[in-house]
Amino acid sequence: MNEVIPERFELAELDKWAIHDIYEDASAWEADLEKLQRLGAKLPSYAGLISTDSEKLLEYQRLGDEINVLIDSLGNYAHRKSDEDTRDSFYQGMAGKLTKVLVSISTASSFEIPEILSISDETMERFYHEQPALTLYRRVFENIRRKRAHILSEKEERILALSGDFAGSPHQIYSMFNDADLKFAPAADKNGNLHPISQGTYIPCMESADRVLRENAFKNLYAGYGAFKNTVAGMLSAQVKHLEFSAKARNYASSLDASLDETNVPTAVYHNLIASVHDHIDLMHRYVRLRKKLLGVDALHFYDLYTPLVPGPDTKIGFDDAKQTVRDALSCMGDEYLAILDEGFQNRWIDVYENVGKRSGAYSAGARVHPFVLLNYSGTLDSQFTLAHEMGHAIHSYLSNKNQPVCYSDYVIFVAEVASTCNEALLMQNLLGKTKEKKERAYLINHFLEQFRGTLYRQTMFAEFELLIGELNAKGTTLTADVLCDEYRKLNAFYFGPDIVLDDEIAMEWARIPHFYYDYYVFQYATGYAAAIALSDKILNEGKSAVDQYLKFLSGGCSMDPIDLLRIAGVDMATAQPINAALKLFERLLDEMEALMNDE
Repeated sequence: MNEVIPERFELAELDKWAIHDIYEDASAWEADLEKLQRLGAKLPSYAGLISTDSEKLLEYQRLGDEINVLIDSLGNYAHRKSDEDTRDSFYQGMAGKLTKVLVSISTASSFEIPEILSISDETMERFYHEQPALTLYRRVFENIRRKRAHILSEKEERILALSGDFAGSPHQIYSMFNDADLKFAPAADKNGNLHPISQGTYIPCMESADRVLRENAFKNLYAGYGAFKNTVAGMLSAQVKHLEFSAKARNYASSLDASLDETNVPTAVYHNLIASVHDHIDLMHRYVRLRKKLLGVDALHFYDLYTPLVPGPDTKIGFDDAKQTVRDALSCMGDEYLAILDEGFQNRWIDVYENVGKRSGAYSAGARVHPFVLLNYSGTLDSQFTLAHEMGHAIHSYLSNKNQPVCYSDYVIFVAEVASTCNEALLMQNLLGKTKEKKERAYLINHFLEQFRGTLYRQTMFAEFELLIGELNAKGTTLTADVLCDEYRKLNAFYFGPDIVLDDEIAMEWARIPHFYYDYYVFQYATGYAAAIALSDKILNEGKSAVDQYLKFLSGGCSMDPIDLLRIAGVDMATAQPINAALKLFERLLDEMEALMNDE
């Protein structure tokens, strides 16, 4: 039977997230939007006062906290509802209305940073003495003041704030194109049966043992993107140009410098990652050779990269079984962690299954009421790991919101992928620890190897591509589809080596990666994975003391710089050591996989 993607109304309510926990309906949302507008209208009245009156500065910060709490609820409701069915223009319109209000708030508060910068160090210390409650915001002020060289005049800041409405347009346009408008031809399997191709079904097709299906799905997907290659290149070029404009306007040397400075992460971390992976690229080539050998193919293609090297169980993993397995694997984290996990499982934090029009992929949104997790669960081992991954994000958000004041509750993106991938690593170690049977162990190790390939190597390749196109744009190169395809093809040749066919279609893969619109985000998947491998090892080997350190990290929000927060947990990402250690584990897994297969 052909698979049919259900409409949303056909799914059980228990399998949908409880979005009404934020607002009962759209009218309640509208009421809070009006409240947000009223609060935002108060902001200009503080202009000229926050730099001269400590009481007014404290009032202004508290008003900002109140505004941010409203924005959290309004944004989560509008965007989560829109993601349920990206075809629904009502919720797109709701998100658009919120964006306009946010732009007006940004414009109304454009005086804030220049005024805070104008306060002398002596006056700031006097303010703390006059209003002790202001010390709560000391780190907020210090983060602003450390970027003094990149803050513009009040008038210039206002102009940049006014540009906010269209600055996100490339991402918004791409999302509508990718999730709502782009369609792919169904793919035939070896028996001639047709399978629908969507963002949610593509990877399961790539994991199929049916090579005909894999090849047809691969070609049909990239034919879909290829038909619009110039349009998608225009979207990505617009994103890169926006980042360059913003960086130049703020006197940064590059868009990379501007992006990483937002969270005070040294650019050396980005370059160290790429350099370390380059130094170990032979391991990736060795993995490709092993895959070619174990699949027994004369020529390995890119559509052969996802199918398991060892056949897995034929049965799908039910969602209830996946939850129990994840819970068992995370029992080493202690009662507090498990209690939060249970709350998420039992109280509809999760939107479980794909429906027509639903946003592709998976994510966790850390709303203050509680996190919301979007899945497109398909019953595969990979989707079980995705559950563990997103619940790691969710618990991180929950603990940060619970333990930090509003101004420090939102952790920065550099640490965002650590909690999620630590959960994945603990799940894998738990599964491996339960079996000594060679075929089952080989199947799991294959999945672990795939995590390394997909996260540490592939995301670093993405990061290198993002860095490269930023540099090309800065030099004046027009980012046409041909330029993007050529550069992406060369990177694939380097990362995957000589033992794979460089299929023409893979040169278009850049067009299906939404993270290229996230402003140098992807490198953090790789650095986060390396940190997670180190932390999971500490938790399993050291027990409660390591768990306690780790929970302090998860509860830290953005109360410290991200490098310092990770040092509390026990890893130093300012060095290449965690990356190199993770790649050593990849080498050991390769050794074991080769030994297991040679014994067959």
